[in-house]
Amino acid sequence: MANDDSGRIAFIGGGNMASAIIGGLVKQGLPPARIAVVEPFAEARQRLQQQFGVVADETAGPALAAATLVVWAVKPQTFKDAAAAARPHVQQALQLSVAAGIRSDSIAQWLGTERIVRSMPNTPALVGQGMTALFARGAASAADKARVEQVIATTGESLWVEQEGQLDAVTALSGSGPAYVFYFLEAMVQAGGEMGLSAEQARRLAVGTFAGASALARASEEPLQVLRERVTSKGGTTYAALTSLEQDRVKASFVKALHAACKRAEELGDEFGR
Repeated sequence: MANDDSGRIAFIGGGNMASAIIGGLVKQGLPPARIAVVEPFAEARQRLQQQFGVVADETAGPALAAATLVVWAVKPQTFKDAAAAARPHVQQALQLSVAAGIRSDSIAQWLGTERIVRSMPNTPALVGQGMTALFARGAASAADKARVEQVIATTGESLWVEQEGQLDAVTALSGSGPAYVFYFLEAMVQAGGEMGLSAEQARRLAVGTFAGASALARASEEPLQVLRERVTSKGGTTYAALTSLEQDRVKASFVKALHAACKRAEELGDEFGR
């Protein structure tokens, strides 16, 4: 990244996801002077300037025309208005959206360009452990896609999907996924406390277990079912726990929950993409 001469990067929106990407870029050696941010909230602008040394403006202006890549890190409901303000200055740039739900058809219409990549990141990007799915419109070149990969690599892993509709499933699975993990961790910590462990002990054990199990799943080529069965001796403690979960239809409820998240992602595109 330090030797990348492909120009300036502008961020429309300076929240958590923008901060994660900006932090990764600066850590990789991109000079802060080559990063511009449009962020309406003064407190957020001050934090970005103090934390990363980047220039942050309240509104979109002619300075954005120097950007060769524009990252849209705005809430779905504010995207259209933000696009209207920035459009005169950013039409020549490659556009990268990290906004949930907003389809590339809407982005193309609002910005007057077809060079668009949509992405669905998640919050572990804040610690360089993100999982991001990417979809490119036909006008995005191989060089454009490589540029996006280079930027997203500063926050973790990425994968491309061939059909834009798949991003709704990605949103349900990995975009919202960290919240599911935290939900299960909360339950494990609560149970640990009820069984006599301190909150600190229970949290350390639960988080360490999730991290270790994830690392094992990543390192192994065996099916997840096989890994689960290896921990489960019939009549043992794990068997008792999993039997209880199955009786309460936890897996079926969890699968149903992901379908609900996917449906909501579709609705966001309909609701805010007009």
